[in-house]
Amino acid sequence: MLTRKQHELLMFVKQRLEATGVSPSFDEMKEALNLRSKSGIHRLITALEERGFIRRLPHRARALEVMKLPDSVVPAATPATASAGENGFSPNVIKGDFRKALAGATHNPAVPAVQIPLYGKIAAGTPVEALRDPTAQFDVPTALLSKGEHYALTIEGDSMIEAGINDGDIAIIQRCEGADNGAIVVALVDEQEATLKRLRRRGNSVALEPANPTYETRIFPPDRVKVQGKLVGIFRRY
Repeated sequence: MLTRKQHELLMFVKQRLEATGVSPSFDEMKEALNLRSKSGIHRLITALEERGFIRRLPHRARALEVMKLPDSVVPAATPATASAGENGFSPNVIKGDFRKALAGATHNPAVPAVQIPLYGKIAAGTPVEALRDPTAQFDVPTALLSKGEHYALTIEGDSMIEAGINDGDIAIIQRCEGADNGAIVVALVDEQEATLKRLRRRGNSVALEPANPTYETRIFPPDRVKVQGKLVGIFRRY
């Protein structure tokens, strides 16, 4: 599943290629997605490339090729009016009904669901295990879960907003001790601080990347960072 910003960028690139045959510039992409810096565009392109939706053509500037489109999104209509923005671009909508995302909400009985532990708000200075309330549970459709143990986590703050993760969202985490490069993980730093960030391995270092240009990437030796789970889904209440 793509985040909203990833989907918006993918469709913008597709529309521009179809209209002109030339990929949009980073400045054009930044303006179309209303981002404050081009670093956010770099991260979105990297994420789309890692998932196989686009590829960069070698030895050509501004050369992107759309390889596939996601099945899990419904493109919104793109009216050729000023209300769609000067680029003629209108955001698209990710499928999903998040209105029943809070713990205790009643799910469709025809959809099998399981209960997983609901942790409190992830916060600096607190290991994830310390956030757990043994009485709090969260209903999740079984189709959204992978193998193994899962837990739900309440997001606090906007450090991952460009990855489609907002303050107050419920993150579904698959418990694990390792993750692929580029995955969004719950990382425990120095056995004290739990944080949700994108994991990057750089030589003998581990980088924890935010998805918000107002926050800095933090780099640590590998022995200071432990993976406590990886993100597999987001629920949101509107």
